[in-house]
Amino acid sequence: MADEQDWAIAEDNQPRPENLDYDLTVALGSLFTLRSEIPEDAFTAHALGTERAGTAVLVNAQGLLLTIGYLVAEAEKLWIIGQDGAAVEGHPIAYDFTTGFGLVQALGKLSHPPLTLGNSSAVHVGDRVVFASAGGLDHALAAQVVSKREFAGYWEYVLDEAMFTTPAHPFWGGGAMLNDKGELVGIGSLYVGDARGHGMPSEGNMIVPIDLAKPLLEEIANEGRVSIQSRPWLGFYTAEAENHLIIAGIAPNGPAEKAGVETGDVVLEIAGSPVGDLADLFRTIWSLGDAGVTVPLTLVRDGARVTVKVPSADRNDFLKSPRLH
Repeated sequence: MADEQDWAIAEDNQPRPENLDYDLTVALGSLFTLRSEIPEDAFTAHALGTERAGTAVLVNAQGLLLTIGYLVAEAEKLWIIGQDGAAVEGHPIAYDFTTGFGLVQALGKLSHPPLTLGNSSAVHVGDRVVFASAGGLDHALAAQVVSKREFAGYWEYVLDEAMFTTPAHPFWGGGAMLNDKGELVGIGSLYVGDARGHGMPSEGNMIVPIDLAKPLLEEIANEGRVSIQSRPWLGFYTAEAENHLIIAGIAPNGPAEKAGVETGDVVLEIAGSPVGDLADLFRTIWSLGDAGVTVPLTLVRDGARVTVKVPSADRNDFLKSPRLH
């Protein structure tokens, strides 16, 4: 890999294809614009909208594409659009809540070779990468991996080790992170303001490691489907503030709302065990069993301790199933 000054144009952080050890233009051809339409009465419509757009990455010769799950959750219609503007319809195969990945099957021919999968475990802090969304070289960013660490999302989501890059890409959803060989090593998930961690303000993107997708792709190849893990889901959105875990929102008609959990409650214990940070909260809940297990919460509400027992649910049961057109 060339040094930093040769590798990136300082003014706009575009990678210079001539200084890479692979054909970046060819690699970017495997990135497709993904557009989805979601019914207005879908569970995720209020939070994520009824029209979504991002990037999907071709990962096999049979037209299977990998993206980030929130782009395809409850999608009624999907369109996969190449750089030449040609569009084919797609079918959502799965939204894997454990990893955050979404899988889409193209229902028409995509005349471009798939990207080769690399090993995200071999990516190190300090590595120079390309992070790109669909749209060609103008949408490719010369980036750097600035941290690899645990990530917990308020929507009951934990990654043992996510990757974080800077500078921030403005079109991160489903974007491809490529290593110095042009291999796919991650899929873009979020914009973050603390990419470097340790409380340091630093705009960047959170990337889901490609190694987490490999079991899903293998299962599709062998079984023709993906079996989604049925973790207990409570349907609350939790924030960390001043060393407290505070219920910042509640999913309408979800298990937490039905059990009487309220916005503003502070979570102290799960099944009698004190909880620390956000990741500890969710892992403790998941350790109690599969979806359907009752989760006892000890809360603080208006200065008093309150115990609430929440019969958990399977998050999939609240989402509309994909329909094949």
